[in-house]
Amino acid sequence: MAFANADGGRLLVGIKDNGRIAGVRSDEEYYMVEPAAKMYSKPAIDFTIRQHIAEGKTVLEIIVDPSTEKPHFALDEEGKWWAYFRKDDENRLSSKIMIEVWKKQKSSDGILIAYSEAEKCLLDYLGEHEKISVSKYARIAHITYKNAEQIIINFRVLNILKDCFSDNRTDYGINDNFNRDEWEYKTKDNKSYNFNNFVLIRKSKKASFACHVKNIFPGIRQKL
Repeated sequence: MAFANADGGRLLVGIKDNGRIAGVRSDEEYYMVEPAAKMYSKPAIDFTIRQHIAEGKTVLEIIVDPSTEKPHFALDEEGKWWAYFRKDDENRLSSKIMIEVWKKQKSSDGILIAYSEAEKCLLDYLGEHEKISVSKYARIAHITYKNAEQIIINFRVLNILKDCFSDNRTDYGINDNFNRDEWEYKTKDNKSYNFNNFVLIRKSKKASFACHVKNIFPGIRQKL
């Protein structure tokens, strides 16, 4: 599930963490993989299974492609559903922001964001600093934590921001492909700007932007 929520990956069943080949114990393990993925993952994950013989033992290779149905949730022993993603060599618990970004990215609905002092404050700070946390952004912008989360979610959906992972937290920085000067210039005076498959349109006087998915969801109308 963590692979599907990230960039995909491969899982070898029958090889210990130290590299020793243990093999799968019986054919039952082969046929248990697919039902388990459907029962304990929501939505179900598509994958491919290959069998390999090494040192006379059977090893299963489970290949998971990046999913277009993120987020995927896994059921724990207490009956709770959690979303994980793969980062380097470990599974990490997905944050609320990450889950909401995934949901918005696959939604056919547009998003409406106001380009107010709060949004400008975020871009100004990240123009001088590498990254920022949600709590720090809320403090310096004098907004609620919930509002800070929502602004960061919208900017992540637009790929204006990127995730900056550390051991126990996720901060946010400016996407390497984002050019603020170009973005602001091309969105003034009701001009539109295509940025990473999104179109932003500046509304008159209210200094807000409407955006909708282009190419990924063709035919969707702008929400103004």
